[in-house]
Amino acid sequence: MASLPAVRVVLLVAFSVFLTVVLGFGLPALLNAFMRVVGLPETSVTECIVALYGVFVLYVATPRIPRGLVEVRGKAVLITGCDSGFGHALAKHLHNLGFTVFAGCLLKDKGGEGAGELEEFHSDRMKVVQLDVCSEEQVNKAVEYIKESLGDTDTVLWAVVNNAGVSTFGEVEFTSMDTYKQVSEVNLWGTIRVTKAVLPLIRRAKGRVVNLASMYGRMGNIMRSPYCVSKYGVEAFSDCLRYEMKAWGVKVSVIEPGNFIVATGILTRDIVATTANKLWNEAPSDVKEDYGKTHFEQNMALMRSYCGSGQKDTVSVLDDITDAIMSKRPYTRYNPMEPHWWIRVQIMTHLPGAISDLLYF
Repeated sequence: MASLPAVRVVLLVAFSVFLTVVLGFGLPALLNAFMRVVGLPETSVTECIVALYGVFVLYVATPRIPRGLVEVRGKAVLITGCDSGFGHALAKHLHNLGFTVFAGCLLKDKGGEGAGELEEFHSDRMKVVQLDVCSEEQVNKAVEYIKESLGDTDTVLWAVVNNAGVSTFGEVEFTSMDTYKQVSEVNLWGTIRVTKAVLPLIRRAKGRVVNLASMYGRMGNIMRSPYCVSKYGVEAFSDCLRYEMKAWGVKVSVIEPGNFIVATGILTRDIVATTANKLWNEAPSDVKEDYGKTHFEQNMALMRSYCGSGQKDTVSVLDDITDAIMSKRPYTRYNPMEPHWWIRVQIMTHLPGAISDLLYF
């Protein structure tokens, strides 16, 4: 019997051939029919294919079209989760561009290395703030600090970047309710809590709300339900907020990064080992018996294989966040991810579930 990976490869190749045949024979016929309907001369198959391929190449190869930039002077940005990863790099990047940066760090009061590195800037435009997005008290204190800092200046709070987030893994029956709550408390409720607290300032500045979701905010995957649930929520919250803020001139954008495990260090072999022990030790006895240790270890081996994978450079994420903050006409969604992940997202969100399930699961 063929292995599951081999079956998936065959299915993906078959699907690719199917699309090629459809595009090669069906699309030109449809285009010719369209030309007849609009009263224009029919074109040849070759011309149709060349024209469409040319449009596709231009779409892929053409750099992002400039859409105007806002002036940096007099603008401040609040970023959450600046201890490490995207948030830490973004704080430095926006500071270098001339923004006043309020860098929210979870571990500032505990002498965190990331917060300390930002404080070493010794710049009046780099302000490191103690911020646990799960704490109503700390969020309110941070907002009061922002108001006091900007009170006697001409600088406004132009944008908030809700970057703080946590991740975990585990099959549904191995994952506790506490884990679901803890992940959503940071990723979803933290995003909502911070946004609501600063929204009056952002609204008066006609500024920006930028929320970090994920490709897993658009599609699910095995062993990722706690994370997917929280990021799907971020997507929904961002959409609803965007509709409401349109009347106020506030732009709301969502960033959907792909696999940046190696760049952010969000998943290591130590983390996998610790999480695996917790999942197995806390699982109900009947779940252990039904699934079996072999099945469990196979899934943990799969998670270990992801360690060190993905893109090594965060530049694409930083560029997209910067565009969402600075462009006069920012996009609704940005997709900094490798091509194969982008294709997978499109397949899983645009084709019937029966097809995407056959291809990927």
